[in-house]
Amino acid sequence: MDVLAVAAGPIPVGLLFNSESSGPGLVINGFWLLVALLNFVLLFVILQLFAFGPLSRMLEARRARIEEGLRDAEQARRDRESAEQERLEALQEARREANEIINRAQRVASETREQDVAATREELERMRERATAEIDAERQRAITELRSEVTDLALAAAGRVVGESMTDDRQRRMVADFLADPSPTGESGR
Repeated sequence: MDVLAVAAGPIPVGLLFNSESSGPGLVINGFWLLVALLNFVLLFVILQLFAFGPLSRMLEARRARIEEGLRDAEQARRDRESAEQERLEALQEARREANEIINRAQRVASETREQDVAATREELERMRERATAEIDAERQRAITELRSEVTDLALAAAGRVVGESMTDDRQRRMVADFLADPSPTGESGR
């Protein structure tokens, strides 16, 4: 078969497929095949320029936005983990500081309590000493009053027994000597 003959005119289909039928059948026209091919190429170029190009750019931009979103999501995840770690560290630091404050407050409270107890003990000791001093003073005053009354009673009794009255100074001196004498009989050295 001649190649130029194919380009020059229609070729019966039977010759193309080695069909044994000799009648007219499907005829392929080379010119129209070439025109259809050029139409297809021209349509493909136009679609490439006006449809596939912008579409591919749009898809590329969408892919870039998706990749950017994924990178941002990954960065946000890392930031969230970092923030979570920082939050945990800050929480631990706050707990440590709270424990220190509590320990310090307990220590101060203990010291203050000890100081208050010591001050209370000192105050009680001063009050006890003051009470003891007041009791001693009251006892001395009571002893003095009792001696005075005993002296008066002894002088009155002695005056009745002796039958004479003694002078006030002499009586008091005798009673004072009697009370000062440590011997049980009241005699000094006899």
